Amino acid sequence: MSKNILVIGGTRYIGRLLVQRLLRAGHRVTIATRGYAPDPFGDRIARVRVDRRNETAMRNAFSGLGPFDIVYDQMCYNPLDAAISVRTFAGRVGRYVMASTIDAYRALGYGHDRPLREADLAVEAQRIDTAYPWHDPCRATECYVAGKVQAEAYLVRDGSLPLVTPRLAHVLGGPEDFTGRLAHYVELARMGGVLEYSDAQAALSFLPLQGAADFLVWVGMQDFTGPVNAACDGSLSAAQLYERVGAVLDTPVTMRQKVPPEPMGRLSPFDVPGAIVLDTSRAQALGYRFGHSDDWIDDTIQLHDLAFV
Repeated sequence: MSKNILVIGGTRYIGRLLVQRLLRAGHRVTIATRGYAPDPFGDRIARVRVDRRNETAMRNAFSGLGPFDIVYDQMCYNPLDAAISVRTFAGRVGRYVMASTIDAYRALGYGHDRPLREADLAVEAQRIDTAYPWHDPCRATECYVAGKVQAEAYLVRDGSLPLVTPRLAHVLGGPEDFTGRLAHYVELARMGGVLEYSDAQAALSFLPLQGAADFLVWVGMQDFTGPVNAACDGSLSAAQLYERVGAVLDTPVTMRQKVPPEPMGRLSPFDVPGAIVLDTSRAQALGYRFGHSDDWIDDTIQLHDLAFV
């Protein structure tokens, strides 16, 4: 059955693929963005131009729209954003899907001896800092983890939105990946650079770009609520990923262990002081299967190598 769906942030990376898949499935889609980035969807979608961080603008923009069967919020980064969503959409949406992240588990520290389950992160017990300047663009990186955790906490405590929070593993795409994280390792290998790493066994969970979009579509069509982890089997540390890049590129790679300059500092994009791996048993029990990183990661590395050349 066709659904009326709003995607907040749908012009690049995961959001763009999400919109493509929703349209292909026959749904009516509206995207809400600031309107700065073009999209390829033409007259197949409706558009709302709005600053997601401005409550007055959000409430005015959606006062005459909806209700929506599903809202996919790809741009909820902190408790202020969460509060705006509540005051804009409460009572007017059937399902609110806030894209969260594996990085939320960094609030628990590193080096866990087992994969982390959703219940390990008790977001309802997290302190919400209302005085922090969450919308200061100069602090976007430093507040990312705390912001995501506190956004979840706000929505859970408020309880007025039918909330689902997919906690996505680190998403790897091809050259369209604006984060440049996998590209860093490919370029380093091609230049014969030395990878410095903290712990060769400090593994992280990963997910392909297409898999992230597919999972979000699936989540929206279900009826469960709460957090749900999303990750492929086959976690990798930064050192293991670099070795994989070298094998795919058929080039020798050199690495050396080093203590980061700061206790929680990173020597490369996926370098961490200890493992953070996701347990996906909840998603599997609900009927979803993610596959293994071996199924796609070599192809993704090759796409970056072609772009490098």
